[in-house]
Amino acid sequence: MQYIMWHQASAESEAGTPPTPELMEEMGRYMAEVAAAGVLVAAGGCLPSSHAVRITSEGGKVTTVDGPFAETKELIGGFGIIDVETKEEAVEWARKFWKVAGDGTGYIAPMFSGDPGQDS
Repeated sequence: MQYIMWHQASAESEAGTPPTPELMEEMGRYMAEVAAAGVLVAAGGCLPSSHAVRITSEGGKVTTVDGPFAETKELIGGFGIIDVETKEEAVEWARKFWKVAGDGTGYIAPMFSGDPGQDS
């Protein structure tokens, strides 16, 4: 089953502060490990919300608001999609990510496969 993992943006990422070279090197090793294990589907980081657009649909009306947005807790800083056998395996990959990334908050959610019998 595929799981999406994402982490919240931080004040540093919203300010456009790039990760340190050391963090990039450690993250590169982690990403190589996930890829070598054959579970990595996709991954990426997000630019600051000054590049983003919030889209809202209500009652058939779609509105947009250009960023930046004040609440970093509502913003995604980056994501990964992995294909693993169990939720526990997804959690273990996420734990490894946070050992590299450091402090922050993230989420893991199973992705809908399109097969109702498989997603219950």
